[in-house]
Amino acid sequence: MDILKKLAEEFQIRQSQVETTVCLIDEGNTVPFIARYRKEATGGLTDITLRALEERLQYLKGLEARKEEVLRLIEEQGKLTEELASDISKAEILQRVEDLYKPYKQKKATRASRAKAKGLEPLAMIIFAGQKESGNPLDFAAEFVDDDKEVATAEDALQGAQDIIAEMISEDADIVAEIRKKTYGFGMISTEATDPEEKTAYDMYYGSSEGISKIPNHRVLAINRGEKEKKLKVKVLTDSEQFQALLEKKLIRNKKSIFVEIMKTTIADSYKRLIAPSVEREMRKTLTERAEAEAVKVFAKNTENLLMAPPVKNKKVISIDPGYRTGCKVAVLDGTGKLKAYTTIYPTQPKNDIAGTEKTLKTLIEKYGCDVIVIGNGTASRETEEVIGNFLNKNQYAIQYTIVNEAGASVYSASKLAAEEYPDLDVTTRGAMSLGRRLQDPLAELVKIDPKHIGVGQYQHDINRKMLESALTGVVENCVNRVGVDLNTASPSLLSYVAGINMSIAKNIVAWREENGRFENRKQLLKVPKLGAKAFEQSAGFLRITEGASSKAKDKSNFIEEPLDSTSVHPESYKPAKEMMLRLGISARDILSGGVGDSLDTKLGEKYPAKRLSGSIDKLVSDLSQSLDVQVGKPTVIDIISELKKPARDPRDSAPEVIFRNDVRDFEDLKPDMELTGTVRNVVDFGAFVDIGVKQDGLVHISKLSKKYVAHPMDVVSVGDTVKVKIISVDKEKKKVALSMIF
Repeated sequence: MDILKKLAEEFQIRQSQVETTVCLIDEGNTVPFIARYRKEATGGLTDITLRALEERLQYLKGLEARKEEVLRLIEEQGKLTEELASDISKAEILQRVEDLYKPYKQKKATRASRAKAKGLEPLAMIIFAGQKESGNPLDFAAEFVDDDKEVATAEDALQGAQDIIAEMISEDADIVAEIRKKTYGFGMISTEATDPEEKTAYDMYYGSSEGISKIPNHRVLAINRGEKEKKLKVKVLTDSEQFQALLEKKLIRNKKSIFVEIMKTTIADSYKRLIAPSVEREMRKTLTERAEAEAVKVFAKNTENLLMAPPVKNKKVISIDPGYRTGCKVAVLDGTGKLKAYTTIYPTQPKNDIAGTEKTLKTLIEKYGCDVIVIGNGTASRETEEVIGNFLNKNQYAIQYTIVNEAGASVYSASKLAAEEYPDLDVTTRGAMSLGRRLQDPLAELVKIDPKHIGVGQYQHDINRKMLESALTGVVENCVNRVGVDLNTASPSLLSYVAGINMSIAKNIVAWREENGRFENRKQLLKVPKLGAKAFEQSAGFLRITEGASSKAKDKSNFIEEPLDSTSVHPESYKPAKEMMLRLGISARDILSGGVGDSLDTKLGEKYPAKRLSGSIDKLVSDLSQSLDVQVGKPTVIDIISELKKPARDPRDSAPEVIFRNDVRDFEDLKPDMELTGTVRNVVDFGAFVDIGVKQDGLVHISKLSKKYVAHPMDVVSVGDTVKVKIISVDKEKKKVALSMIF
């Protein structure tokens, strides 16, 4: 198989793009680096496409390696024919290779292998060929009776031959492929309750059935969980008679043979005992893999949207982690997330100390000049929110509050990382701090938590862990590198997701910073232990040095040694970038003051006149290539222009803003037809969960997301979106709210 050609066909890109991309990957370049700084080589492939291509590349390499191994193993047995070798070489999926290898695979003793040991294979071949048209099968089989081989009767001989034929049929790659295809197309998944009298979360699956090819992914995962919890019995139903008839038509070539009835019995045995159970297991595995792949995709997209939520910058925050008996933990953070104070309040049961809570809040607000109050959405959130809302209304404070998802906060606060960061604080205070920082900079805080604990997926604890972790790690890497990292303030957790940097190097960067003071230029990265030339190449463009005091500068304020170090321009492109600045009249001060904005287009048009901006850029690229001893591609020039317009632009700025509230809403007050504004907290296969200001998120079913047909909720909404919804129904007993989007 020509892997490069196949990748080009599958991804519908040029083979030259695939060749250069694969070469870059094989050289050890990271996906974020390739996507951002090797656009000329890849033709501008995105990080998403590059990760998909890399994953597919590994599969195809593994497939080719397995083919070579299978060919060798069969060759060693002396059973490799030209036809078999050709079939294996042409196989495009691993399943086909394994099907072809199955007859030659070393396995434990079976009924067929024991029959072969008794010398019954020749009889099996005669029966299978069906050439005998007269006589009695038992008389014919009697010739193979042999007491020494434990074949006592003709019936024993026939049974052994049938066992050999049954296994032979079950190992025929083409037969199995056809049964597999028909089972997937026409088979059903049937579910029953293990105890029909028991009320469980799986009531809807009691006595239900659905087509294998049509069952939605989320139902597959739910059924799997119900089966694992021993609440459901799951079966694959097929038309076994139809399948057996199909096999009879294919395998019984001579209907006048004296072995026709024996073949029918053998085919039935092969299907029921060997083929059907194997194919049913494969169907369940296929459905699970399909469902897991989709769930991982949904989880990854939700995680990306959550990580890319806009930071609420420079806001002094009172962060509250609600609780009952042990009280609500409170942390006060300054605009940079630094802890200024912490305490505990008791606004909820059993103490209900409203007066003490209000006194504490008033003191903190007036002492630290707080701007925002953050409340976790876990236990006692609703009760705490009510007290906070009433307090703000009563005191006329110009302060708003918001609810923050607590998912993963307890995991982080009790982690080794949290203990290393804040050894003098208890677990609950760390948790409260984490909630406040999630508002101030979601990306920087959430990278400290294992992505699967963030809680924006579906059945994440039932999904293949390796696949989920790989996908989520890729998402976090993409987000961190897309936003960029402040080299002088970033935590080891954040730095470890930068292209080319692992946790060991990240810790070395922080240690170097603590020992030597702030980084004054990107070149100093090469002084960090274990950070070599390759790591520097991969990471430098994503690490920014913002304005700040330098130990060497006379003026200790707003100093930056190399202005381009504050941008996403890679050091390898500094020469053309500075040449561009010179030609277009852009100064270092322009970069440090926030860029030149759209006026750069005017400067570019005046310097390189053309009908369109693209034409001016083409002329600039040509000019730079002629005057410099380095080749500069158009994609790189476009990226440099973008940076000069607005250096280190934060892509999160375009995301929906955080919803702040100063009202209080009780679940009991919700009524059908109420129209509300909420925030999408989670997107799953069957709809979207929306925070409408009560403890329980409401569900907008996929059928209520749009007037038009919606293939998947992600086509309409994303985590973090601000949406307007109408209440369809309220189930006060189950605490569920059904919503509809307002179109």
